Amino acid sequence: MRPGLLIAQPRTADSLQAVLRASPRPDTTRVRRLQALSQALFMDDAPRSTAVLEQALALSRQLRDSVGMGQELLGLGTRYRRRADYGRARQRTQEAQALFATRRDMVGLANTFLQWSLIENEQANPAAALRAALRGLTYAEKSRNLKIVNRTRVAIGGVYVQLGNYQDALDVLLPIFRNAAALRDEHMVASALNMVGNCYRQLNDQPKALRYLRRSVQLNRKTGDVLNALSDEIRLSELYAGQGKLPQALYYATQARAEAKATKDNYNLPPAELAVARVYLLQGRTDSAVALAEHAFTLSQPSRSNENLRNGSDILAQAYAWRGDFANAYRYQRLWGAYKDSVAGIETQRRTSALRYGYELARKQDQIALLTQRQQLQEQKAHQQRQEMRGLLAGLAGLLLLAGLLARNIFLKQRTNRALNEKNEQIAHQRDRLDQALTKLKVAQSQLVQSEKMVALAALTAGVAHEIQNPLNFVNNFSEVSLEMLAELEEARQEPTRDPELEASLLDDLKQNLLRINQHGGRAAGIVRGMLEHAHADPGQRQPVDLNDLAQDYLRLAYHSLQNTHRDFTVARTLDLDPALGPLHVVPQELGRVLLNLFTNAFYAVHQKALLLGPAYTPSVRVRTRRVSGGVELHVRDNGTGIAPVVLDKIFDPFFTTKPPGEGTGLGLWLSYDIITNGYDGTLTVRSEEGAFTEFVVTLPQDQGMPVVAAVAGASEEA
Repeated sequence: MRPGLLIAQPRTADSLQAVLRASPRPDTTRVRRLQALSQALFMDDAPRSTAVLEQALALSRQLRDSVGMGQELLGLGTRYRRRADYGRARQRTQEAQALFATRRDMVGLANTFLQWSLIENEQANPAAALRAALRGLTYAEKSRNLKIVNRTRVAIGGVYVQLGNYQDALDVLLPIFRNAAALRDEHMVASALNMVGNCYRQLNDQPKALRYLRRSVQLNRKTGDVLNALSDEIRLSELYAGQGKLPQALYYATQARAEAKATKDNYNLPPAELAVARVYLLQGRTDSAVALAEHAFTLSQPSRSNENLRNGSDILAQAYAWRGDFANAYRYQRLWGAYKDSVAGIETQRRTSALRYGYELARKQDQIALLTQRQQLQEQKAHQQRQEMRGLLAGLAGLLLLAGLLARNIFLKQRTNRALNEKNEQIAHQRDRLDQALTKLKVAQSQLVQSEKMVALAALTAGVAHEIQNPLNFVNNFSEVSLEMLAELEEARQEPTRDPELEASLLDDLKQNLLRINQHGGRAAGIVRGMLEHAHADPGQRQPVDLNDLAQDYLRLAYHSLQNTHRDFTVARTLDLDPALGPLHVVPQELGRVLLNLFTNAFYAVHQKALLLGPAYTPSVRVRTRRVSGGVELHVRDNGTGIAPVVLDKIFDPFFTTKPPGEGTGLGLWLSYDIITNGYDGTLTVRSEEGAFTEFVVTLPQDQGMPVVAAVAGASEEA
């Protein structure tokens, strides 16, 4: 910590205490002064800071100051959490949440859910932490507060670190540095640096881990955040211990432990003692390691800090094993396994993945609802225009009737040539007006058709813009990070003593960023390529085609593509083809595109299931054709992963895909559905049971006037 900060904070606290003693009046001014005093004591005397803020809360309740109550409840939640008093932290955060919900305060609700996420994450409950963070992110985005949005994303990155999804954590955390720097939020930058350094440590990239953790320590010391600085030093100790540099590891661990004991920091004291115990264990000092680890284990039990309990169980199991005390070693080994599964087990991974998918699905549904609402408004306007046109037609009909009656009356009353000429002139004048009205009617009808086309085009354009924006954002973010790394590399090369290790690390970072840019650029190119294929101006000529032969050719083509990517993966392929199917009058390339897409999806599904089940699973794909009344049917069935019922109705929507980001554009089934239904007046349907099978059924009408030619095809083909 900077010496100036140590002096400035006590002076500020003394000054505020003097003002409070001189002005004992219970009003909102005293509330704000108590808040300022609590903040001044926050870094040096956490218990006293908490007590002062409790006084401010009591006075705010007495004065019914809801603004002050919200600030104080959030602050108390933070203070109790950083003291590892999670029971009181939950209580104060829950009170704050109820208050902000009553006031409909989006920023306040975002902060409370962020606090919930941090509490759950520190207790190694990643599923609950991710759920709270995603709810908080929704409120933060609605409030358009970029600062709380970035802090919530840092919390999401922390959950991914807990789960061991380090690459996902890096994808979330690295782009935050630019936004945080623009907001001058040094605390957020320090938290992100700590998590990025820990990610690189877990990924065994030690130079990067060391660089980010050192930057985090320096920034936390600069801002006076002793608690987070101690957390960084504990990470540095673990990093050096993993490298076998035990003197450096022991230095950082003992320093962090001493400072945590001096400041009564119950949050950092257990992990600091565990870091010292691990170094003692590596040095062979098992008695000292057992004593410290058991003390840290005991301190962590009241706060239910699963991460500390897991690490302490690991150290104690190894230490007792080295001492020959196998009963205690086995007991702590079982505890370690239980705590490990509670943090990053398969069920936790499944629940967090479902939360991420639900969040993304909710965002897409909101956008679809907005587009639907706009389309309904356009339809209402079109209906109003049609009503106006009907009224105009009725008026025109009335004019025609009136003209006929007038002509008849004139013809009866005046049988002279002059009367006939005048009547003819009137009829000619009415005819001109009718022509003008009909011309306006045609223009209005053309405008109505154009308006409906623009509504459909707007919906499709919005979908394209939304889908292509995600890869473009990644390209922009990684490009900006790469430019910053190039600037850092140029500065490093201008130093009198160049650091080859730092330069190599930066060059490796640049390579990884370029690979990510290439990956997301390819994804954007795939979306554009799919749209260009759909908009191709030349559909080709229809000709008689044997569906059995076409299905066999494209099944072999799709399987060959699968073998090129996964050489050791085989699939049992079964063909059940009707020899009396007869020819279809279609464009072979269009129908082949549909078949290739269905076969490729089937092979992808069985491959994903094989990755989950291993050798016990036998992947298979079955293709069946048959003649039905008025047409033909083609069935493509696989025993792969299946499709969840919640997304089955959306499977033919444009840009909707169940594949992970980067592996699908969401255009294949949409294009296939459009070709079959709009191009050939056929049908494309799907049946599926999640985890069991998926079956697509294509029905095409057949020209009954064409001669039926029996197709010669094998009954089955097994891979």
